[in-house]
Amino acid sequence: MEYSVEMSNKLNELLTRTYDAEKGFKEAAEHVDNPIFEEFFMTRAKQRYEFGHELKSEIKTFGQDPDKGGSAMGTLHRNWMNLKSYFNSNNDEAMLSEVERGEKEAVNTYDDILNDKDFVLPPSTESILMRQRNAIKKTLDTAKIYERAVS
Repeated sequence: MEYSVEMSNKLNELLTRTYDAEKGFKEAAEHVDNPIFEEFFMTRAKQRYEFGHELKSEIKTFGQDPDKGGSAMGTLHRNWMNLKSYFNSNNDEAMLSEVERGEKEAVNTYDDILNDKDFVLPPSTESILMRQRNAIKKTLDTAKIYERAVS
């Protein structure tokens, strides 16, 4: 039972970050001028929505309840994005920069869970987390390329 709770806590941490990222990508899409970036952000928001459903299902397999909302830190980050876009003449670059920062944090969170030597992940959970982490890493790499293009 303790293992299930601990596993669910780790997955709920990722789920909360996923909720935050989904909202953040939607927010970023509203503040960019370039339609390519808008589509990039909306596609990533949809991806995070799907990640959330995967994580919820995995949490339920451990007999636990998934969290239902984002974090205060995520709200703060989105408010920072709004403020930054208000004062920044290049909203595209500002939004890409914030996405890059958020994606780095997400990759680190996934890495911490995947590399935790004191906790053995079930193969199904590890597979989901690796796939999601790699997709986030790809998003990070793309955001860096886009950011260099607009700076």
